[in-house]
Amino acid sequence: MEIAILIIIGLALIGGLVYVGLRDDKTRDPLQERLAQFGERELPESLEEIEMSIPFKDRVLLPILRKFADLTTKFTPEKQLQDTRHQLELAGMAGSMEPTSFLAMRIVATLAFGFLAFMVFFVLSKASSNSVIYVLGGAALGYFLPSLWIKGKITRRQDNILKALPDALDLLTICVEAGLSFDQGMGKVFEKWENDLAIAFGRVLREIQLGKLRREALKDMADRMDVPDVTSFTAAVIQADQLGVSLTKILRVQSDQMRVKRRQRAQEKAHQAPVKMMIPMVLLIFPSLWIVLLGPAVVFLIESGVAGKV
Repeated sequence: MEIAILIIIGLALIGGLVYVGLRDDKTRDPLQERLAQFGERELPESLEEIEMSIPFKDRVLLPILRKFADLTTKFTPEKQLQDTRHQLELAGMAGSMEPTSFLAMRIVATLAFGFLAFMVFFVLSKASSNSVIYVLGGAALGYFLPSLWIKGKITRRQDNILKALPDALDLLTICVEAGLSFDQGMGKVFEKWENDLAIAFGRVLREIQLGKLRREALKDMADRMDVPDVTSFTAAVIQADQLGVSLTKILRVQSDQMRVKRRQRAQEKAHQAPVKMMIPMVLLIFPSLWIVLLGPAVVFLIESGVAGKV
């Protein structure tokens, strides 16, 4: 009986797959259908309609933020702008956000959090002696929150670069040993992956094509990442280029070293895991276990009256 049910289910699945396969029109071209749908769209009648089709963020919020950013630039020291630009480069946001926009965002966040704290502690509730401190604390939170957000993105980007570096060096070593040049090997890495390291390699290749020296492009790449392993790798390549040493041996040594370092970092995190697990175990897991194990006994003692006698 069970075998017959399984055979019926299998035949039903096969029949469904055959129906779906026959239903799909092989002569249909999805690209031509999408182009036809795009051609059937009505053209906007006026400039106002075109402007209203732009999202509200790009139409209103971003221009206001840019105007405010241009205003803050006049009162911002040049060193602070350079430090902010470097932080954005480390976070991989140099092309998507300007330093002036980031500083304007910090000012807007400061005012917004300060106003929110003022509404909570002065308007919606009774003011107390600590209300001013709470308002200042909200403003300080709004000022430092964008900076913490940027630092978090920098940390995640550096971690991704560290994870991708050994594999990228392996592919680069294989390409160079196969007869390709160093630049062509970097191009293969850029074509194969879409991570932060591959994007940085692609930027180096574009800078070299525009006329920048390779050692300068590699040094700038290391500065934009601020990862010690990448810095040591670029320094070794630059030194080998200046001294005329074979890049194949340098890349092989660097690849082996990066794999050893990645293994050591994994072992270090594994040794840190028990220490990090102690806090949630002591604060969350152990109290729950005590409640589950001793809770029924405590209830039994209370109901029997033994706890009251004690």
